Amino acid sequence: MKSRSAWLVYVVLRLVFFVVPFAALMLIGWTWWLSAIVATLAAVSLSVIFLNRQRSAASESIYAWRTKERTEDDVIEDEAVDAAESGAADDTSDSAHPPAAREQ
Repeated sequence: MKSRSAWLVYVVLRLVFFVVPFAALMLIGWTWWLSAIVATLAAVSLSVIFLNRQRSAASESIYAWRTKERTEDDVIEDEAVDAAESGAADDTSDSAHPPAAREQ
């Protein structure tokens, strides 16, 4: 399945899973906010149960799109930036306490 069609199928089915219960509840006279809450819960439940294949296809297309034009140099550079950021986060947590306070 193409990435665009995977996304389209997934989004349309998620919208249908919300709109149908919402419209049905509004037609029987429920308030809009209660209908929205119940329709959201129904949509989440239905999508978890029935859209596993579509969700997998959509996530694979995200991964393919994210990594399609990355060279080995890009990957190494991203790893270096991540390592530098995690090192900087460790340094800032230590700077909150002076060295004398840490030794005690």
